Amino acid sequence: MHDERALLEERLNRTLKERIRPAIYGETAPLELAVWNVPDEPVPVDEALQATYEPASVGDAWGAPWSTAWFRLTGQVPPAWQGKQVEVVLDLGFTHPGPGFQSEGLAYNAQGEPIKGIEPRNTYLPVDGSDVLFYLEAAGNPTILDFHPFLPTPLGDKETAGSEPLYKILKAELAVFQPQVWHLMLDIEVLQSLMKELPDHDPRRHKILHALDRAMDALDLNEVAATADLARAELAHVLSLPANASAHKVSAIGHAHIDSAWLWPLRETVRKCARTFSNVTKLMDEYPDFYFACSQAQQYAWMKEHHPHVWDRVREKVRNGQFVPVGGMWVESDTNMPGGEAMARQLVHGKRFFLDNFGVETEEVWLPDSFGYSAALPQLIKLSGSRWFLTQKLSWNQINKFPHHTFWWEGIDGTRIFTHFPPVDTYNSSLSGEELARASRQYAEHAKASRSLVPFGYGDGGGGPTREMMETAHRVANLEGSPTVKVEPPRDFFQAAQDEYPDAPVWAGELYLEKHRATYTTQAKTKQGNRRSEHLLREAEHWATAAALAGHEYPYEELDRLWKTVLLHQFHDILPGSSIAWVHREAEATYARVASELKALTSKAIDAIKGDGDDELTFDVLGGDAPKPFVAPVDGVLDNGRLRVTIDADGIVLSIVDLEEDREVLPPHGFAGMPQLHRDNPNQWDAWDIDPFYRNWKADLIPSERVDASDGVVVRAKFGNSMLTQTIRLREGAKQVDFDTEVDWQEREKLLKIAFPLDLRAEVSASETQFGHLHRPVHTNTSWEAAKFEICAHRFLHVGEPGYGVAVVNDSTYGHEVTRTTRDDGGTTTTVRLSLLRAPRFPDPETDQGEHRFRYSLVIGGLPEAIDAGYRINLPPRSVQGSQAPEPLVRTDNPAVRVEAVKLADDRSGDVVVRLYEAHGGRARASISTSFAHQAIQETDLLERPLADASAEVVLRPFQVITLRFTR
Repeated sequence: MHDERALLEERLNRTLKERIRPAIYGETAPLELAVWNVPDEPVPVDEALQATYEPASVGDAWGAPWSTAWFRLTGQVPPAWQGKQVEVVLDLGFTHPGPGFQSEGLAYNAQGEPIKGIEPRNTYLPVDGSDVLFYLEAAGNPTILDFHPFLPTPLGDKETAGSEPLYKILKAELAVFQPQVWHLMLDIEVLQSLMKELPDHDPRRHKILHALDRAMDALDLNEVAATADLARAELAHVLSLPANASAHKVSAIGHAHIDSAWLWPLRETVRKCARTFSNVTKLMDEYPDFYFACSQAQQYAWMKEHHPHVWDRVREKVRNGQFVPVGGMWVESDTNMPGGEAMARQLVHGKRFFLDNFGVETEEVWLPDSFGYSAALPQLIKLSGSRWFLTQKLSWNQINKFPHHTFWWEGIDGTRIFTHFPPVDTYNSSLSGEELARASRQYAEHAKASRSLVPFGYGDGGGGPTREMMETAHRVANLEGSPTVKVEPPRDFFQAAQDEYPDAPVWAGELYLEKHRATYTTQAKTKQGNRRSEHLLREAEHWATAAALAGHEYPYEELDRLWKTVLLHQFHDILPGSSIAWVHREAEATYARVASELKALTSKAIDAIKGDGDDELTFDVLGGDAPKPFVAPVDGVLDNGRLRVTIDADGIVLSIVDLEEDREVLPPHGFAGMPQLHRDNPNQWDAWDIDPFYRNWKADLIPSERVDASDGVVVRAKFGNSMLTQTIRLREGAKQVDFDTEVDWQEREKLLKIAFPLDLRAEVSASETQFGHLHRPVHTNTSWEAAKFEICAHRFLHVGEPGYGVAVVNDSTYGHEVTRTTRDDGGTTTTVRLSLLRAPRFPDPETDQGEHRFRYSLVIGGLPEAIDAGYRINLPPRSVQGSQAPEPLVRTDNPAVRVEAVKLADDRSGDVVVRLYEAHGGRARASISTSFAHQAIQETDLLERPLADASAEVVLRPFQVITLRFTR
């Protein structure tokens, strides 16, 4: 038989593109258009319904960047169309086929009730009756990530985007929908996509191709609608053959990953959610077997506040089981940088929202797109009452392929969570043959398991599943040559997968993403706002609790609102610094307001308990001693009897001598706190990525002057158009050198690091993470270690050798690096570097430009000293005048058991809730004492639900987190 495959496939492609798809709609009739351009920010639908509209036409330009235009669409269905399926078809001037990344709209009826969204792959509105009247809220969102990605653009901020229209209305008409043609198109697309994935020698591939060829013969290209059923009949047999008995099983779940901010501001995400949720609830009416999984309680809360009709539809579909809350978090947050208590509150506020509003206990943590996953998460997931974890992002690894798709993930404390990593390698599937074949081909667990999950639907910018996807799901449910596909809730998949594979392999430690490492550094002020907010929240809760115990009112509503604001900004494109300029400009202003409110709450609480008087009192949530004064330098030397720090005339820290150990901390020719500049030109994803070749060029920023001040040494370094000023200080009695650094940063595509070379041989580094620390090898024996050339740490990073250690602590820095070299003298230099600033061009061309301040310290000592110093640099004591010094609310008699939060119970019972954890990485016993009376103690989960009776005597395993509820 002659090989005619190429010829037949070319015939099929042209017929599908030029004849079948255009024939989905038959007769058309124009609509009458009118427009109202909103003067500024979006308005509620009620205001739009009352507005004055001007005549408009197809071809009109509209849509200045970030503007909103309301279009009124009116028309009359021709009498001859009675009994036919009629739809409104719109093209807002879509510039490319990606939904959610350009203009989009939400259609309303005359009563102001939302109908569904309009996007490039979802362009229709259903028509019921003969009179047509719709209002379309059209968003002139610019395309930021275009066909030529990563180019700098002013479009990322309303203040710089300009006012020229970006779009033209290309289509607004009534049309007769021809379902027989549409179904033929779907039959062909499913079979064609499957065929392309089958091997050349597979008979199934050839039978599909020739069935498609026979369908083309049956189709009259001049009468497509009239002959579509004849063509479909030629395909019926190949579509009816069942899947192989051992075929891979796919659980498909509707999905629309909606970034809560990214290439659009927060306010636009509210509208994206309204469009997407309207789409999917409409689709649920049409397809009762359609299930849609949706995470991020914040997005539901936006609907409740801003779109009550959408909220009512969501609640209806949650009740019937089709709209499935998942995730159990306030947002799909970054998990590398949020502090321990913030990570806990993500789960608390998310799960409680779903419980309070739907009576739903979410059991899966759903984070397909975050940039790596902290090893502290398994314990927190379990403590929140959840059982399972899902991620997709590890498929982006640059170097090492992650070895499992279904596994038990073990955290730093030993907790294990059943975890799935979908082998389809996307969370925006369309259920194409290519994607389903990839899911089966790549699945790593074939020997013992048979199931994987596929999230389908347009995402990132929203949109969700379409009717075409649901029809595809029906066709591939049981189709020869393909995995079987069942649309079902994630809970059904996870339970079946765990039952089938209870002895899945174990992955211990963090799920490190070998990409997007620059997200620990980019947009420094966003990261500083987060760190400061977390600690201000701790102080506000602590002192508000103290005031409440003295009879004053506890600010439940204010703290709840402020926590949710901070949690929102931990979303995985805000805190990581990977959003447009608008997002980060607003974030900086929001963090300033949060700080102001929290300081006011703290001051009010302290004022309520400090008493009248003018004694100098110290209010310290850590319960420590007041800091001692700084020593004065003598000719560039700082000496407190424990450390001697020598700074030369240029301002270089030449030596740090540990006088108690008679040991030089720095290696020969090693300079502490040296600023270093690198060229920073990643291959792609500018704000996200640091590529390893950045190390190939480095400039030490040698200071140009040194000035001895009364409390330290001030050094300055000028480079390019930038200036860096360091104030180096040493407190009396401390084995800690403090660096207060101010930078006027005017660089482009550069990376600023601060280097601390140390004369010690470290095998591992210890980086603080949530409720503990993570050990990482310093060597690069394998590609797995080499890939971790940039790592995340919270308040401290510690390195050491037996009997001696050094830590670098910080007040707002997350990006770190640890390297090791052997010197000519045989000694080993271990270098710790902090990443302070970057200057990528995309998506914010002005990233990090301006003035910054950082504080970090070099601490001599072991892990206990590192932990103490990390807390102290972020939680300095407060000095106030009064007459009553406060007693610590909660104390432990073991420094390894740390108090992380003290607050009143969320149920407003007046009970006190205390969160503690073991911080040193060993088993610990401690007695808990309080300054308030209590009747009973219970251990609870993170949501403050009882687990067991407890006492003031606790025994904790390494890094264990425990929540105690004290009944008063």
